[in-house]
Amino acid sequence: MKYNFDEIIDRKNTGSLKWDVPDGELPMWVADMDFRTAPVVTEAIAERAFHGIFGYTVVPDEWYEAYQSWWSSRHHFEIEKDWLVFCTGVVPAISSIIRKMTTVAEKVVVMTPVYNIFFNSILNNGRNILENRLKLENGVYEIDFKDLEKKLSDPQATLLLLCNPQNPAGKIWDKDTLKRIGDLCVKHHVLVLSDEIHCDLVKPGTEYVPFASVSENCRINSITCVAPTKVFNIAGIQTAAVIVPDETIRHKVNRGLNTDEVAEPNVFAAIAPVAAFMHGGEWLDELKAYLWENRKQAEDYIDREIENVTAIRGEATYLLWIDCRAVTENSDQLCAYLRKRTGLYVCSGKEYRNGDGFLRMNLACPRTRLEDGLKRLKTGIEAYMNGPAAPFAKVH
Repeated sequence: MKYNFDEIIDRKNTGSLKWDVPDGELPMWVADMDFRTAPVVTEAIAERAFHGIFGYTVVPDEWYEAYQSWWSSRHHFEIEKDWLVFCTGVVPAISSIIRKMTTVAEKVVVMTPVYNIFFNSILNNGRNILENRLKLENGVYEIDFKDLEKKLSDPQATLLLLCNPQNPAGKIWDKDTLKRIGDLCVKHHVLVLSDEIHCDLVKPGTEYVPFASVSENCRINSITCVAPTKVFNIAGIQTAAVIVPDETIRHKVNRGLNTDEVAEPNVFAAIAPVAAFMHGGEWLDELKAYLWENRKQAEDYIDREIENVTAIRGEATYLLWIDCRAVTENSDQLCAYLRKRTGLYVCSGKEYRNGDGFLRMNLACPRTRLEDGLKRLKTGIEAYMNGPAAPFAKVH
């Protein structure tokens, strides 16, 4: 490999949300990577920083061209320049869109388990959550379409918040599934807001399908949030894009983002995506190969070494969804126990709804750190089953 993803980088004392933990703990929770970003991104930022003047910044044509080129070449989706709107982040965009495109007390449909911050964006803005619970069958999540149509037909349901690819289980929704979702939403007058931030973090040789590319119904009735922040590990740059093909919807979204003051870039927010999308492809291809070796190693280790625990096979993201229901259905308690006993810090599946008894583990780290995390997971699960937590654990 040209790039060294095995390098251990000390992130302590850098203001890192992930690594602001006591000594001895191993954080494998929040979704950022322990790898440096692509060198072309660092070089572009450094060159701009060296200029030394950091005044008010506009979104240049190159920013639009970078998104258009990337989605055309990587995802076979032709995006018109006018469809693109800058935003400081996907979560700010989601919250702003919920405020602008729905009214207080209306319902937002979500397919659970799903990214937990979705719930904050809905509830904090006075809207209600309407759950369509995904079904786990033979280790694969599927949509309960009968229940989905029931939820979409609720007169108070006005928005579907879709996660594509799906976080936390790493599911890539296929074209037929997305078309069916799009047709149902048009039928019941429900707008689709699709979070596609993980779209480039897919298994090598596998492709995700942009929701808006699937059909005319999907195109005219959708808002898509994308960003380079997950795949190039630059969340702190605060940069994202909102894709809105329909002119009327786009006008409303644009007004909402501007009213909420999340539509203006900082001095690096356009430079980083341009460098990443125009020159970072080789780095990304090597990163994906490394991440999928990590995933395979984690899945195989759990199958081989940890009794009563199953890794859900995913096709996207660097997040592993771990089924611990044969150990306990109280994942909050299990998480707290693992952290106290072994120092391993992972996410409780309860945060994602319809996920109690599951854990979410971040695999985006050097392999030696992954091996450490897996050993801690095994030690903690075994101790939980046999130690003081045993009365709360399932006995087999």
